[in-house]
Amino acid sequence: MASDYSQYAWLIPLFPLLAFLVLMAVGRQLKGFGSYIGIIAMLASFVLAVLIFLERMGGKVADYSWSDWQWLSIGDFSIRMGFEITNLNALMLVIVTLVALLVNIYSKGYMKGDERINVFFSYVALFTFSMLGLVISVNLLELYIFWELVGVCSFLLIGFWYHKPEARAAAKKAFIITRIGDVGLLIGLLLLFWYMPGHALDFSSIHNVFASGNGGISQGVITAIAIMIFIGAIGKSGQFPLHTWLPDAMEGPTPISALIHAATMVAAGVYLVARTYDIFLASPDALIVVAYVGGFTAIFAATIGIAQNDIKRVLAYSTVSQLGYMMMGLGIGVSYTSGMFHLFTHAFFKALLFLAAGSVIHAVKTQDIREMGGLAGKMKITTITFAIGALALAGIAPLSGFWSKDTILTEAYEHNQLLFWVGLAAAFFTALYMARVFFLVFTGKKRSNYEPHESPVSMTLPLILLAVLAVAAGFIMTPFNPWLGEFLTGAHHEETANWIVIILSTLVGLLGIGVGYALYYKRPVQSPGTQDNKSVLYTMLQRKYYIDEIYDWVIVTPLKGLGWLLKLFDEYVVDGVVRLTTASVVGLGRLGSRLQNGQVQRYGLVSLVGLVILMLALVARRFFPW
Repeated sequence: MASDYSQYAWLIPLFPLLAFLVLMAVGRQLKGFGSYIGIIAMLASFVLAVLIFLERMGGKVADYSWSDWQWLSIGDFSIRMGFEITNLNALMLVIVTLVALLVNIYSKGYMKGDERINVFFSYVALFTFSMLGLVISVNLLELYIFWELVGVCSFLLIGFWYHKPEARAAAKKAFIITRIGDVGLLIGLLLLFWYMPGHALDFSSIHNVFASGNGGISQGVITAIAIMIFIGAIGKSGQFPLHTWLPDAMEGPTPISALIHAATMVAAGVYLVARTYDIFLASPDALIVVAYVGGFTAIFAATIGIAQNDIKRVLAYSTVSQLGYMMMGLGIGVSYTSGMFHLFTHAFFKALLFLAAGSVIHAVKTQDIREMGGLAGKMKITTITFAIGALALAGIAPLSGFWSKDTILTEAYEHNQLLFWVGLAAAFFTALYMARVFFLVFTGKKRSNYEPHESPVSMTLPLILLAVLAVAAGFIMTPFNPWLGEFLTGAHHEETANWIVIILSTLVGLLGIGVGYALYYKRPVQSPGTQDNKSVLYTMLQRKYYIDEIYDWVIVTPLKGLGWLLKLFDEYVVDGVVRLTTASVVGLGRLGSRLQNGQVQRYGLVSLVGLVILMLALVARRFFPW
């Protein structure tokens, strides 16, 4: 049965696209009212997304696909564009539109007074349109187009305050590094196009081929395709070794940090793997790569987060770590449910944490947690909501992060013990660095000259709504009610609780908070976060394992040297040839002008010289034939 609402799903990305066009066309004339256009557009998209999701919850609606727009035809082959609605992307539509709506509302207060506020809202609208278009794409080529547009929008928003050199550098870094992953995705797309029966790239055909014998494609080719697709996801979702752009992206406005980290750009990589999961299931080797890259990234970024002093950078490394969790859940190979469940809950508590951090920055005008302190008494809403987000991220029951994290840990415990212990260690560090941030920012005495105040309603209302979701969102899939798994896969899930995992993960989370309490609340003066600590380990963590320095030494410096050589070649060889040609033509022209001066004697002399040269040439040809 066709869905009544799914056939109108194309309107969901259209609303923010219209908002972008209006704001770009008449944004200056709208002055302070431009924000309302972005909010209204996102509200319309969110309402339609919820209607589609609720309709699909009944379980009686078939997947809806429309691809009648043929935009390229070569002989019998044609490429079509359209949209497709499944349970998976219906869930994604709700996540993206809800977080984008709350970010738009929050931005109205946060960006107040910025002279380019309407440009900001236009970029946000274009960013949201790109992500929504990516989500409902009917084939991989269409997804790739929106994938690249998401990258362009991230460049515009990360570098929004372009008057800051750090923002310009961060925008260029994000654009260049994610392009590396995009090349991998493009190669995977081309391989898939070449080997797929009929060169089909639509997701329905991909599912049919790889779920029923792989269509004669060899195992090596399938693994290569899956790895190339995953490289694209590594770039967008900030997995090691292409993770370095994500923390630097904090130079953009805080609402954009929330949007990038919670619902748009970084979620695109996880969604891509889930959307093409049939290919990964056909290649156990590719799944192993996904699982171990995700597990390593989770523990790697979690340890770095302990030593960062910028509140947004701590949350950024937290995002890298949690994305590693999601990839680990996808790579274990049971299904994509655990990874998508964690993406779902993470969207809410990570958006909450970033927006609460923005509320703090808005009040104290600094991002360094060593210069904060004592905010709990003056910013009660921000304090409570940040605490809820921090506990959800730390995986404390019964908040949403507890259920989604434990789903991944349970699968790891049952299928890969090494990844289970890696995930458990990452959970400890997660609880520790969030305790560090909370105690240094909200407790104790203030450590600099500021007068904190609570943020306006436009900023605190989204915090309250996200806090509610951070508490309740996890109940859609628990060991006692696995509804989400059945909704996404259509298969029955047993109600099983692994009490060993539940107890261990709870103890680890509480232990991390306890260690943080002892270090940063009971003895804050002696903690590494409030004084210079010159230990080798702490310095290494603070410098992020020197990955940026290694890249600079291995890649950037040699490329600078190559660029210098190419500059010399361009200046002295290419430009030299051009200058020599120009000088030759000019010289010949001047010589001709001197010869053509009207004197008969000179004409006679030139004729005589020419005759002599001609005679010499004839004699030379007689004795030296060629």
